[in-house]
Amino acid sequence: MPDLSPGLSPGADLRALVDASPSPFHAVAELGRRLTAAGFTQLAEGDAWSLAPGGAHFVVRSGSLVAFRVGSAPASEVGMRLVGAHTDSPTFRVRPRSDVRQAGYRLVGVEPYGGGLWHTWLDRELTVAGRVVLRGGRSVPVRLDGAPLRLPSLAIHLDRGVREGLTLDPQRHLVPVWSQDLGTEPGLTEALADAAGVVPADVVGSDLVLADTQPAGTTGADGTWIAAPRLDDLASCHAGVTALVAAAPGERTQVFVANDHEEVGSGSMSGARGSFLEDVVGRLVAVTEPGDPQALPRALARSRLVSADMAHAVHPTRYDRHEPAHAPQLGGGPVVKVNANQAYATDAAGAGWFAERCAEAGVPFQWFVSRADLPCGSTIGPLTATRLGVATVDVGAPMLAMHSCRELASALDVPLVTAALTSCYEDA
Repeated sequence: MPDLSPGLSPGADLRALVDASPSPFHAVAELGRRLTAAGFTQLAEGDAWSLAPGGAHFVVRSGSLVAFRVGSAPASEVGMRLVGAHTDSPTFRVRPRSDVRQAGYRLVGVEPYGGGLWHTWLDRELTVAGRVVLRGGRSVPVRLDGAPLRLPSLAIHLDRGVREGLTLDPQRHLVPVWSQDLGTEPGLTEALADAAGVVPADVVGSDLVLADTQPAGTTGADGTWIAAPRLDDLASCHAGVTALVAAAPGERTQVFVANDHEEVGSGSMSGARGSFLEDVVGRLVAVTEPGDPQALPRALARSRLVSADMAHAVHPTRYDRHEPAHAPQLGGGPVVKVNANQAYATDAAGAGWFAERCAEAGVPFQWFVSRADLPCGSTIGPLTATRLGVATVDVGAPMLAMHSCRELASALDVPLVTAALTSCYEDA
């Protein structure tokens, strides 16, 4: 695995990426920084592209990124190898008119984003991160220093019924407190402008989320577990970009996509239901194989996509929630995910192909299938397979506490998943 953060182990390197990525915009910036350090150059969608075999580039659209290395052979003849992940995680989005004043406090109005375990956000030191848009259209990434926000829980003395079950109304109960309302203290708008280096009147818009300020850390008796926010799906972003950098150039074009908005259905210009990946791949083929209207469909027909999204490891006390024969273990390697109702895009051919790549890399792999009496989550895999018509396999590193404010995975899986994806990129 390449030394993207000098001196760091694979697990520590993942923790560094997570800490640098409190929002999708920060995640894209960090992925771009790592790609640039590895010799990739950024392209703008509005510019004309000139591409040559071996060229390594990346493109950013809002909170999403596509990176690629052009193969030595035409994609229409040998296909492409693609890996997909997502940059977003369940959180709270700050509302446009966010200044709330009640009971002698100033609060920040937010709205739940995705399907989070919202009780895990209580009593944590939180901040705001994302981007602000300035007059003239320029956007600036922002992350407020310190921990200016908190969601305080209600004392048991004031809610005796909590022992029978905690019920949280997101409109009334999940509104983070900013400060006491003294009438003179600066609010969120002033703090954001200060972080962006402008005056409040220059800020015309924002895309902001809440983020836990506790750094990613290690836990467990032997210290091999990673406790961190946003592992779903920044761990896959880390593995995908690290594998792309590590992969040896070959005949096939290698592509990595990190989409935003997966947690809310992917329906956006930068989500997997949008045209971003299709636009980039289409331009790539059009530039490298000009004048051939059949080049793109031929290339897609010969391609394979790995949808990399985190998988459910068997729970230590709630193991009954897993299908007994498909109970992935932390540290056991990547998990191939299968669902009869196509919540995952894996089929027999895709699973077999991925198993061969794991064997070539010397990496063990595991299986996940939901219980027949439980619903199954989904990924960008079926969406991308549907839009592009590319053979797709859904895989991911095993984890616990998915969609918690602070999730749990194994550092042992970081190099295993990266090696498996590197083998997929290098598939001959």
